[in-house]
Amino acid sequence: MESTAFQRSIKSIIEIMPKTLKTCLWLIRLTATITLAVQILQYINVIEWLSQYLNPIFNLIGLPGEASLAFVSGYFVNVYSAIAVMATLDLDIRAITILSAMILCSHNMITETAVQKKTGSSAIRMVITRTASAFIIGFALNYIMPESATSVIIEKESIKLTFMEMLEQWFYSTLKLAAMMSVLIVALSILQRLLSEFGVIKLLSKLLRPILYLFGLPAKTSFLWIVANTLGLAYGAAVMIDEAESGKITQKDIDLLNHHIGISHSNLEDVILLASIGAMAWWLLLSRWALSFLLVWELRLEMAIKKKFLPL
Repeated sequence: MESTAFQRSIKSIIEIMPKTLKTCLWLIRLTATITLAVQILQYINVIEWLSQYLNPIFNLIGLPGEASLAFVSGYFVNVYSAIAVMATLDLDIRAITILSAMILCSHNMITETAVQKKTGSSAIRMVITRTASAFIIGFALNYIMPESATSVIIEKESIKLTFMEMLEQWFYSTLKLAAMMSVLIVALSILQRLLSEFGVIKLLSKLLRPILYLFGLPAKTSFLWIVANTLGLAYGAAVMIDEAESGKITQKDIDLLNHHIGISHSNLEDVILLASIGAMAWWLLLSRWALSFLLVWELRLEMAIKKKFLPL
């Protein structure tokens, strides 16, 4: 019995590795290209210039104009980049929470949209949905959150790097990120294949069925939902792409999942990081769960209407 299980495990790993490595290389090339482009844009102050045009909108949300710089940094790069900018601003806990919720909705937009497009969802729709959701949540939280007098002031010295120093910093940070991404992507892909081979995913689907049903998601998406909520879209890319291409999950199911996790993912590390600088975690979670709930059920209604009035 042990020998059979071991052989099945080895066979599963061998089968998954070529596609996993291909996806891993694609994601690393994409990430390296995007981060380099954004680093250069930041160096020549294009990101700062772009953020200035968002200042009036951010003032309507109850945030200072400078907060737009953190949002734009997170939008094109990741949560870490946004936090680095936020650390230079004088924001109270309320403002940090609103800005953090917006960043969680729309961070790392280019890379994560590429992942969702590769699984079959519309890239344009996902960009519009996630971007609009960030501002909807910002306006909603500004309206319902109580005013706060507590301030968090963190001063950080701004150091202007030379162009070569900037490139060197980018190279080593990207190298570190690529190594971490490779390990996690390969490990996740192997885990997903083994869990599928030995029937654990079916068990997870049964256990999570009530929660997923509430969110309007099919039980088959349970493992992908767990991956996206704990590690995020980029690290879970290989697993998501494999599931989509294998046909185990229908295109409809993937699209429903993408609308949910596009808004509500990375609910472990990223939420903890933002909470560590003052954001209120329960606002970050509840606001995005509520909006993802509405988005998925709206999409279900949209699909039902199309099926009824526009049959194939």
